[in-house]
Amino acid sequence: MTAIGTSNTVAVVGTGTMGQGIAQVALVAGHRVRLYDTAPGRAGQAAGEIVRRLDRLVEKGRISAAGRDAAAGRLSPAAELAELADAALVIEAILEQLPAKQELFTALEDIVATDCLLATNTSSLSVTAVAGRLRHPGRCVGLHFFNPAPLLPLVEVISGFATDEAAAATAYDTAAAWGKKPVRCADTPGFLVNRIARPFYAEALRAYEERTADPATIDAVLRDGTGFKMGPFELTDLIGQDVNEAVTHSVWSAFFQDPKFTPSLAQRRLVESGLHGRKSGRGWFDYSEGARRPAPQTAGPCPAPASVALHAALPGPAAVLPELIEEAGVKITQDGAPSGPEGVIRLPGGACLALTNGRPATNRADGRYIRFDLSLDYRAATRIALAASAEASEADLAEAVGLFQALGKQVSVIDDVPGMIAARTIAMIIDFAVDAAARGVATPEDIDTAMRLGVNYPGGPLEWAERLGARWVWELLDAMYHHNAGGRYVPSWALRRRADLEE
Repeated sequence: MTAIGTSNTVAVVGTGTMGQGIAQVALVAGHRVRLYDTAPGRAGQAAGEIVRRLDRLVEKGRISAAGRDAAAGRLSPAAELAELADAALVIEAILEQLPAKQELFTALEDIVATDCLLATNTSSLSVTAVAGRLRHPGRCVGLHFFNPAPLLPLVEVISGFATDEAAAATAYDTAAAWGKKPVRCADTPGFLVNRIARPFYAEALRAYEERTADPATIDAVLRDGTGFKMGPFELTDLIGQDVNEAVTHSVWSAFFQDPKFTPSLAQRRLVESGLHGRKSGRGWFDYSEGARRPAPQTAGPCPAPASVALHAALPGPAAVLPELIEEAGVKITQDGAPSGPEGVIRLPGGACLALTNGRPATNRADGRYIRFDLSLDYRAATRIALAASAEASEADLAEAVGLFQALGKQVSVIDDVPGMIAARTIAMIIDFAVDAAARGVATPEDIDTAMRLGVNYPGGPLEWAERLGARWVWELLDAMYHHNAGGRYVPSWALRRRADLEE
């Protein structure tokens, strides 16, 4: 099978934001689109709202007035479900409730033709379960668009346990014909994006609960230090704390309460308080008129050391730091003093500055250590987090702060916890991605594409695994596992195998 032709009708059931967006995509692609909603008159209202969206596209020069008129002429509301009988594809975008979706598709099976493709836009429910009551479950597939559907290119095409390959291929080709970037995915909790993205939110919340830093600082470290477009606290405020927490809880429950997916008590309390983010006026941050966003914790100016000593090569992306240090006018000498196998920068006062390795800076065997957080690109990063051991002095910390300030970085001094902020987050995302690829959830290429396009990551997590090295990621998580009981940070067997293959 190939893409559904534009001579065929596409029906959309559910006329909320997602339903309207999907309908607009199909309309602009040239299909006749029929809208249905159980609320009387709602489909007609939605049709009017879609036409107004098309009007705005004309104003912006993205479509012509003639194109707008033609699209509007292909759009019609349906008063009864039976009016969808001629549809070649029905996409539902109703409430995320399994019984409601099952009831809808069961009713549609008695109305549409036997070759009509039935697609669910669910973001968290099992496609297999949605199709479970159908006489012909093979024609049911997941087509998960991202909001706003007309703008975001990614579409997850999910095959349930009984989905026919031909049905999945048709869904994929149709999404591609609509100008989207589809990726194939097995029917797993959270699919691709909502599964692999969990640590981006979860580790930030865990760091907050551990009093590592405040939300504004955690956001700034991940945004300014690693290239994420938004920090997890501001992003969940935008998504809606209730929505984000519900997805987290759904994925955790679907994985039989695997500790890797454990929800946050702090977020639960926020939701219980009705602080849902932007839509309620307050979440982690205050969005009321005139409210000021709290600033991240930023260290004051400190003098740069005149010279530092380098002991062994710094790992991964941190290998560029000596080059940046020399460019800043700080002299580098080679340090032959013993300091263990890892690469360190020895500060003038004698303290060691090193990339976080999953262990806290405070370690009786190490002494005066200051750990700096991971960045995917230290040259581009504008903020670095530092954590000092209990043995390190204020003068030691000031030397470390001054060194990074000389490199043009703002510095956030955080509490000394294993994995700091960015390193633990990126390592967990990589582990989730490597595990998903090994389990056949999707191809490595589709995983990286999904994370770049679905949540605007500054790269694909499997690409990060190549750059950082699976061995480094595995060792960091293994160290965190030994400092945190409960199994949350146990590296996946797939990551261990990948690490072993690097040797």
